Amino acid sequence: MLSVLNVVAPVFMLIAIGYGAARFRYFPREGVRGLIAYVNNVATPCLLFRAMAGVDLETAFNPSILFGFYTAALCVLLVGSLLAFHVFRRRPGESVAVGFSGTFTNTVLVGIPIIQRAYGEEAMPVVYSIIGLHAPVLVTLAMFVMELARRDGGKISKALLQGTRTTLTNPLLIGIALGLLLNLSGFELGGLVDEVTGLFAITVFPVALFGLGAALNDYRLAQGWVQPLVMALFKLIAQPTIAWILMVPVLGLDPELARYGVLLAAMPAGINVYVFATYYNRAVDVAANTILISTVLSIVTISVWLLILPV
Repeated sequence: MLSVLNVVAPVFMLIAIGYGAARFRYFPREGVRGLIAYVNNVATPCLLFRAMAGVDLETAFNPSILFGFYTAALCVLLVGSLLAFHVFRRRPGESVAVGFSGTFTNTVLVGIPIIQRAYGEEAMPVVYSIIGLHAPVLVTLAMFVMELARRDGGKISKALLQGTRTTLTNPLLIGIALGLLLNLSGFELGGLVDEVTGLFAITVFPVALFGLGAALNDYRLAQGWVQPLVMALFKLIAQPTIAWILMVPVLGLDPELARYGVLLAAMPAGINVYVFATYYNRAVDVAANTILISTVLSIVTISVWLLILPV
């Protein structure tokens, strides 16, 4: 139990400090968006570039882990959307946005720091391989489903085009692609590039966690808390459980390897949930509250998963 607290406590303490700094105006709230943009568009791509430049590709891109992680996410998207439509009586487009709220993982701001502290550098190649596909796969799929579902939707081709554009311009994917190219070329990372990207990379964890805490000030628990609570439980419990079942009993993956993907699936909802909902103006309240509730509850659920998946 003490080892779990050693992993979780510093991470959520940094989030709490970020929240308090923005809440009491020691850090300007106007700067929060820029801080998150820095992490996602500059620092983390440098981290991923460095990781992929020297990674063992056979170890990083494990088909069983990728299949288990993304199939679990798709199951939650499907079940969550159907539940929103049939039980919560949401319109089709709103139902997709609700389902997506329980699907998209906060891989960068919470996932990377937690898993690195829990399992060390040996876990990170697998984590980075999932992150590289995460936004392109899930956002593109969700946009496609949204265009099929909403009655006032646009052309499906537009969704696919937007998804392709998002993929090709995604800084995280660009960082991974450049790192892989360097890896395959046989050249070693060194010199000025090594030093500059290294300086950016070491800022990811503290800035990401501080920025996430500051960003939570923008979310307020609205009157309708039941739907986001259900989606938060889908995200924190159902998705990693499905991932574990697929990876270990079904595909026979070594539990010590599967735990990297399972724990990543157990992270709270990511900010792209809110971006997606606001882009389509569908179930924005559920998206915002799912981020807030899942992040708070994850203090407990991540600790439980770390006990189940020993550190």
